[in-house]
Amino acid sequence: MSDFQAEYEAYCAEHGVPDRIEMMLCDLNAVLRGKWLPGDEVDKLLNGGVRLPMSTYAPNILGSEVEATGLGIVKGDPDGFITPVSGTLKPVPWANGHVAQVLVEMVDEDGEVSTLSTRKHLNNVLDRFAKDDHHPVVATELEFYIVKNRPDATDAPEPPDGLPDAQNYDLEVLNQTEEILTEILDAARIQGLATDTLIAEYGPGQFEINFHHTDDVLAAADTALLFRRLVIGIVDSHGMEATFMAKPYADQPGNGMHVHASVVDGEGQNIFSAVDGVSDTLKSAVGGVLSTMRDMQAIFAPHMNSYRRFQPGSFAPAAPDWGLDHRGAAIRLPETAGPGARLEHRISGADVNPYLALAAILGGIHYGLNNDCPLPAPLDETETTDTDPLTHDWTTAVQMFEQSDFAADLFGEDYRRIYSAVRRDEIQELTSIITAVEYRYYLSRL
Repeated sequence: MSDFQAEYEAYCAEHGVPDRIEMMLCDLNAVLRGKWLPGDEVDKLLNGGVRLPMSTYAPNILGSEVEATGLGIVKGDPDGFITPVSGTLKPVPWANGHVAQVLVEMVDEDGEVSTLSTRKHLNNVLDRFAKDDHHPVVATELEFYIVKNRPDATDAPEPPDGLPDAQNYDLEVLNQTEEILTEILDAARIQGLATDTLIAEYGPGQFEINFHHTDDVLAAADTALLFRRLVIGIVDSHGMEATFMAKPYADQPGNGMHVHASVVDGEGQNIFSAVDGVSDTLKSAVGGVLSTMRDMQAIFAPHMNSYRRFQPGSFAPAAPDWGLDHRGAAIRLPETAGPGARLEHRISGADVNPYLALAAILGGIHYGLNNDCPLPAPLDETETTDTDPLTHDWTTAVQMFEQSDFAADLFGEDYRRIYSAVRRDEIQELTSIITAVEYRYYLSRL
């Protein structure tokens, strides 16, 4: 009996046979794509009878194939065989009827997961640590906004009525939104997502969820991905919208995905821990993450809107700098001694692909542990930085990734090319649109 067959039988014993199974493939943009399968036809999934085009891994944000990737119809758009990801078969509490969901990957005829899989790229980074008998431990924090339902997709978002402009840690805001938030937390519990604290964040209708630290890094990325789907589904059932868009409001803080990361050795000891001050290993890890941050900005900020978080006064760090307990720094060190010694990476927007973001962060840590990387003075000491800021230009970030030796080493030259091609296609699609602002201020004046 296969692992998934046993998992499915255990699911049915607890919940009954589902009406359908939603098979979810994470694409390059962290959009879930896939198929519905009747629950009583699970044998098709078990026997490799369900397929998808391999190009499903790498469309642009509009859902269209990108010819420059070399995938899709230019090579006949061949299929891959869908295989379930163990441990991800869960009920969908907000769905009508009895619905189950499962993450899937595509494999070739030899059963190897496609190199187009972002989950596989994260696993490859974990293999690098394992060769050194090191094991990352991570936790993510995700921010999101709840907004009023919009009649048209082009309408600007509006916060729910009755919320303060600045609601940071406001318990009354949690009380006002209790029905939705409780349903979110209940659904997360049912799906086994390891939620920790929930707070009202600064912006009106903005919230942040923290997840527990885990040494199952793939599961942590799964959790971030699945939680986004869960929140959007539940909020929609209440007649509103939820968004993890990086910067939905120009005058309010954006949505980030902060990542806490440490590394333990084969005996379970945190290699970042110091008796006094900051350990050399933690300094090396920070140096590696800072040294590779510009090359990876196209991962941490994948879309046009992502770069609005890097504008002055946007509440997001905008330079590769660090501090001991400095929330204005790109890398913050909340603790430097004991099991909790770690770094907090504060650059990524909530719109990232969590597999690629974690791969880039952990890849930077691994690079720092194995190379001599420069480390600037912490912001706690100077309150200024001599380092150049991160770019606020999308095209520049993609170009840096496209030319990065670190990106080629981490993801492989072919995936670096594919990722860059998809981003360049998105740039072409979206920057060619003439906006309402341009018509308003230019058309009748020039």
